[in-house]
Amino acid sequence: MEQIPSFNALIEKSIIDHWDLDALTDYKGATLQYHDVARKIEKLHIMFENSGVVKGDKIALCGRNSANWAVAFLATLTYGAIAVPILHEFMPEQIHNIVNHSDAKLLFVGDVVATQVDATKMPSLEGIIYIPDYSLVVSRTDKLTYAREHLNEMFGIKFPKYFRKEHVHYYKEGNPDEMCAINYTSGTTGFSKGVMIPYRAFWGNADFAEHVLGKQLKPEDKVISILPMAHMYGMAFEFIFEFLKGCHIYYLTRVPSPAIIAEAFGNIKPKIIISVPLVIEKIVRKKIFPKIQNNRMRLLLNMPVISKKVREKICEQVTNAFGGNFYEIIIGGAAFNQEVEMFMHRIGFRYTVGYGATECAPIICYADYKDFVPGSCGRAAVHMKVKIDSPDPENIPGEILAKGTNVMLGYYKNEEDTKRTIDEDGWYHTGDLGLMDGDGNVFIKGRSKTMLLGASGQNIYPEEIEDKLNSLALVNESIIIQEGDKLIGLVHPDYDGAKQLNLNPEDIKNIMEQNRVELNAMIPAYNKIAEMRIQEEEFEKTPKKSIKRYLYQK
Repeated sequence: MEQIPSFNALIEKSIIDHWDLDALTDYKGATLQYHDVARKIEKLHIMFENSGVVKGDKIALCGRNSANWAVAFLATLTYGAIAVPILHEFMPEQIHNIVNHSDAKLLFVGDVVATQVDATKMPSLEGIIYIPDYSLVVSRTDKLTYAREHLNEMFGIKFPKYFRKEHVHYYKEGNPDEMCAINYTSGTTGFSKGVMIPYRAFWGNADFAEHVLGKQLKPEDKVISILPMAHMYGMAFEFIFEFLKGCHIYYLTRVPSPAIIAEAFGNIKPKIIISVPLVIEKIVRKKIFPKIQNNRMRLLLNMPVISKKVREKICEQVTNAFGGNFYEIIIGGAAFNQEVEMFMHRIGFRYTVGYGATECAPIICYADYKDFVPGSCGRAAVHMKVKIDSPDPENIPGEILAKGTNVMLGYYKNEEDTKRTIDEDGWYHTGDLGLMDGDGNVFIKGRSKTMLLGASGQNIYPEEIEDKLNSLALVNESIIIQEGDKLIGLVHPDYDGAKQLNLNPEDIKNIMEQNRVELNAMIPAYNKIAEMRIQEEEFEKTPKKSIKRYLYQK
């Protein structure tokens, strides 16, 4: 086994080494320097200690990306507690489920989440803390109330002169296998799995990033955090790695629309860009395609001598749309549109596509843009091994299996699924199908599980949505399919019921549209159904009576 250093020691070192540099900025808002982060962490540690939080207790965080969210996360880890990051887009019921299932003692909430959650539905919580100023929304113990009310006083007693670098001492994990976070793949009871992430997986991902990008990124370089930090992809590669490097991270605290993202790229000019395909696809389709899809440009692009210059010019325009200062754009979290990818490759754009899973915190495969093979998702990342469970991995798709430092400990309170997912030899079964060429490049060919991926890389479990849809008016059975970045509901109506009510096809259509509106009110935004389609015949079934989904997914 390789020598794995203490992950918390790396956080401590980065704070001390970069003490007076800018660390975290809420875009168009306040900036925290590394010493400000240290001071805030220290105050949260005092609050944890005096309110009775002990090592190994769970602390949940649910709110949009912000500097204070990042600080609360770092404070949790460096105290020796276990962080439970929750996607702020989850519905209140889902947030309650995760808080309860994870046994969280405290919950940090953002401004919007604070107005949505119901403390009475989370009986084991001792307190809810408001992320913007760390004030108490709910306190159920006198210790917590006292600790928060006397926090500045306690801090002053502990550091009577002033708080300095030499005061920064964090909990050092005794074993790389020690759990430091639980990341939930979904919020719904019965579908949700809490991925237990050990310190070694956080280190493995950060060390991988150091190997492949360490020379490109230096202290004070700027990056933008677009992806939710509660998602492992955004957490590892838009926050942890950059924080350890002494970079300056900007948070787009509001919902990052393409216009805000484009403006931020122009202003901040990030050194590295981590993205999901949708952001890239929207910018290319809106800003670039209209300029080149006319007859004159098509003609120029087909003239061998001129086309090279034209492609260079187009590449320059696309590069400038992303701030013009980046080493490469790393795309992952969802399937990349082939038309856009081939265009990017043809103009010589600096991009690469990686592959990962929450269960590997997240990286499994990657290749630098200079070595990247279009259509692939790179090769096994540093600290990871990958193989295809197939008699002929180059020609016959098989399940992608991964093994190494980044693999989770298992699913929290779920030994059955853990045993199904990690075999006796330590291979993680991804549930994805792929091929591997002779050079080790992996090509994803589909998902053997039913999970779909949202535009921002969120996991979408169609069964959860179908479960709700099937209970609505005149729905006999349904399946959710994905077309591009839209979710479509295919519904086989209850024709017997419709007949009894003397309903005609137009009435049924209107009822299904009403069902769509009702359904969308019950589920997170990224699960929303764009359209309902009526399936006249019953869905084809397997002998076990489950619908043959693959027949309906285009």
